[in-house]
Formats: sequence, C-alpha cells, structure tokens
Amino acid sequence: MSVTIPAGRINRLFGTDGGVMLSLYADFPAQFDTGTPLLVTIDALEVPLYCERFERRGTSGAVASFADFDTERRAQELVGLEFRIECDEDEDDEFYLEDLIGFAVTCTEAGADGAKGAAAFTGSVTDYYDSDANPLFELEIGGRTVLVPAAEEFIAHIDFGGRTMKLVLPEGLLDL
Repeated sequence: MSVTIPAGRINRLFGTDGGVMLSLYADFPAQFDTGTPLLVTIDALEVPLYCERFERRGTSGAVASFADFDTERRAQELVGLEFRIECDEDEDDEFYLEDLIGFAVTCTEAGADGAKGAAAFTGSVTDYYDSDANPLFELEIGGRTVLVPAAEEFIAHIDFGGRTMKLVLPEGLLDL
C-alpha cells in the first residue's frame, strides 16, 4: 500500500528555462528516482510533475525542471506550491516500545496454573525505560505508578488504531 507524504516546497525560479529551486523536507528520500513524480495540487486537482532535471543542493535543497513547464512563465505557476511524493508503507509493522507511551492499558493476572485470573486493572503507559538487561513499562494504575517488564510474552494484544494494549502479567507482579 502506498501513501503520499509532504516532501518539500517549490521556492523560486532558477534560470530562464523553467528551472525551479526546491526546499526538501526531512522525509524526502535520500535516493530520489526521477521516474517518481512530485505531486502538487493545482486548481483542486492532483498534478504529477515529472523531473527532467534534478540536482541536489546540500541536504535540504535541489534544482529541478519539469516536463511541460519549460518556460519561465509556466514555471512561475508552480512557485510557492508544496509537493508530495508517493511512498510505500512499511509492510513489516515495525514499531518501537516507546511508541506505546500514552496508550490505555488493561492488565490481567495469570493464576498459578497459567489461566487468566478474574482481576483486571486499567490504566495507561506513562513511560518506557530502555535497558538491554530489563526494559520496563511505567504504568499508572489506580492512582499509583507500577513498573513492569516490557517483555513480549506479557503483551497479549496491541490496538494501534484505538491506542490500547492488553497485558497478561504473572500473579502478584502488580503488588511488588
């Protein structure tokens, strides 16, 4: 699946042959393929601009010229417009545990036999402590702060859309 992201702005004219100066946003790809169009909105229509020339000027600038915009007058129509690029969403669903800060959390305790207990606690993830030895979630549950291991085996479900997480913790861990 692909999405469009803001990638830069067309700042001013460059030369008399329709060239323009671009400001590139941080999300602009380091290895830009000129076969990929830059997308602008002109008169409420999404218009693809195909680069005939694209030369980087530092990390956040470039000079470009586009097919069908080969005169100074035509290129002037583009000045001031923000452009977007199409990029593929990551299919691997990679995330970082610190991305879970702010999520609502429901914790249940597994009994000694491993079955889910009846006790359920609700709260939120307030912080994440990264450590190679023992990464921890800081949870706010019932007005108190609790640290629990940020271990994959304790995470039962994560709903990124609803910003919720369910944990199944060993019996007594929340009482420590």
